[in-house]
Amino acid sequence: MVQQNAFYAQSGGVTAVINASAAGVIETARQHADKIGTVYAGRHGIVGALTEELIDTSQESAAAIARLKHTPGGAFGSARYKLKSLEDSRAEYERLIEVFQAHNIGYFFYNGGGDSADTCLKVAQVSAQLGFPVAAVHIPKTVDNDLPITDCSPGFGSAAKYVATSIREAACDVASMARTSTRIFILEVMGRHTGWIAAACGLAAEQEGTAPHILLFPEIPFAEESFLTRVEAVIQRHGHCVIGAAEGLRYADGSFLSAAGWRDTFGHTQLGGVAPHIAQRLHAALRLPYHWAVVDCLQRAARHLASQIDVQPAIPARP
Repeated sequence: MVQQNAFYAQSGGVTAVINASAAGVIETARQHADKIGTVYAGRHGIVGALTEELIDTSQESAAAIARLKHTPGGAFGSARYKLKSLEDSRAEYERLIEVFQAHNIGYFFYNGGGDSADTCLKVAQVSAQLGFPVAAVHIPKTVDNDLPITDCSPGFGSAAKYVATSIREAACDVASMARTSTRIFILEVMGRHTGWIAAACGLAAEQEGTAPHILLFPEIPFAEESFLTRVEAVIQRHGHCVIGAAEGLRYADGSFLSAAGWRDTFGHTQLGGVAPHIAQRLHAALRLPYHWAVVDCLQRAARHLASQIDVQPAIPARP
């Protein structure tokens, strides 16, 4: 087998362990130096390939690469950038393969979620069409744990621990104030279509009947009347009610409870916050004091900001 180089890129929102995946790719490639030469990392994800900003990881020591396993953030920079079909974005694909050819890159490792997996498939198909076949490998990464044929996505474990800890701490606060103050607390967590993170809130319950008292999943249609009845019953029994809710809650007709009315660059409907929506409905019905919190509020704000700005990079020609 002829030795070729590899390209690694990080995509989308970074997780607590995305750099550990990077270390795994680089260290494994070094163990097979007869097949894989230099591993280049894209500066800011796939954009680094389009702009030919490649980081030569061979310049880093084994100890430096090992430290990636405990490094937060995205060590090489990530990006939310969607490659469309060959018909719609032929110039981008041609540019991508041009850069891969120039650096003898025959392996493409893309570290991200479902959209990144789709990009891997397109790159593999298009590179073959353009006469420079590239082995494209998807490295799973998503806190939502919703990738097909992936039992547990790297990133979910740390998110599960975080939400379970957060809702337990909040529950302790609410229990201590319930007699004269907050009676209802709602924690909104990630999960557009799957309720894994909402289910992880349940890890906080020390025994049956302890907080969180109610978990709401996107897979189960939201029925307001029965929900209000459940909340009232919990308050009568415990004096307060702690709720974990996935952001993707839908009514029986399939509509989101909190659609914000706009879509991101990947075409996903953006959600405006299910926690305040539920809190308002509870207050209107029960007239009880409440608090709510959103785990991914900063990520949502960043997505909204990105949607208001043209962040698509130019595609420079190679000299």
